[in-house]
Amino acid sequence: MNTRVPRDELDNRMKRFQVQMDTIHPDWEIATVFSKVNLYYFCGTIQDGMLLIPRDGEACLWVKRSYERAMDESLFPQIKPMRSYRDAVQSIPSIPDTVYLETEQVPLALFSRLRKYFPFKYVRAVDKQILQIRSVKSPYERGLMERAGEIHRIVLEELVPGALTEGISEAEFTNELYRLMMEEGHHGIVRFGMSESDIMLGLVGFGESSIYPTYLDSPGGNAGLSPAVPLLGSRDRKLHDGDLVFVDIGCGFHGYHTDKTMTYVFGRSLPKEVVEIHRRCVKIQDTVASNLKPGAIPSQIYESVMGELEPSFLDNFMGYGDRKVQFLGHGIGLEIAEHPVIAKGFDHPLEEGMVISLEPKKGIKGVGMVGTENTFVVTSNGSRSITGNHPGLIPVG
Repeated sequence: MNTRVPRDELDNRMKRFQVQMDTIHPDWEIATVFSKVNLYYFCGTIQDGMLLIPRDGEACLWVKRSYERAMDESLFPQIKPMRSYRDAVQSIPSIPDTVYLETEQVPLALFSRLRKYFPFKYVRAVDKQILQIRSVKSPYERGLMERAGEIHRIVLEELVPGALTEGISEAEFTNELYRLMMEEGHHGIVRFGMSESDIMLGLVGFGESSIYPTYLDSPGGNAGLSPAVPLLGSRDRKLHDGDLVFVDIGCGFHGYHTDKTMTYVFGRSLPKEVVEIHRRCVKIQDTVASNLKPGAIPSQIYESVMGELEPSFLDNFMGYGDRKVQFLGHGIGLEIAEHPVIAKGFDHPLEEGMVISLEPKKGIKGVGMVGTENTFVVTSNGSRSITGNHPGLIPVG
């Protein structure tokens, strides 16, 4: 497979960004992009560099390291090497008073170095505009996500049951899970929008491990290997008869992700009331999915669904104890958590081509986290799951 992002894809992304800026900030003159994921989105390569996007003129990717690799990987029309920002600033006839940049991504030290050579006076954020255009996936992007979703489905619905054996530790199982994912085509990491949060898979837990606190903005939990590495799984927690197994992981293919959660029951069945709670979470997913249509308002979907849930069910719903997340689903693409979010405050209508992961879950003391998650594409006829439709609680052993 040709791994280079097509030229027409890059051209279309840049045009959409410029139209977005002209509409929202009609007086803009120049925007800059530094974050690796956004550089990949616009240029098709991840390097140490800076993308300068002037309103009048051709955008240019200035690369410190590696210019050679950028030229090999990218079909972006204008790529130049630089030793420092001084090289880039010489290409600009005049520096405007206001520069648009990723205020959520650029650290203070980088900002200070940039301002040394670009003596602008004011900064305005461009993060929201980039997220907005990234939220609508092209056919090219959806094709990559379809492949990620199929890998996800095969591994979690077909292969994982064979990897769950009596006495296996969470760490051993996670190692086997990663091997299975890689063999099927997973690109090796899972990217989040928050700083320092790229991980290998996601959250894996046996029993109450799945409701242990985590720094990730997720309903589920995970104890991890240690306080220094609160990821993967414990070497000490072994799988036993009657355990609920919770697997909430991302899958990526050539940069694009899907998100999926699958649950398994090892040996002895779970109590009927636990199974009923799980089934209700699946029903909530299906209800939200039926409302993912072009023109629908995410905040209205959220408030409608949450408003129909009784207080007793809301207890430990979308997180255990006071560790609740304030959404029912989130956009996904180059990163796990993108726009739109099925939550309060997200009032921009859904559009055809958006991709959203829905994850209604509920923590249960003595059992763990039940519920489900799948990734859905918004189409003109409604949403469609690209990660499978198994309801979960797959019996094993």
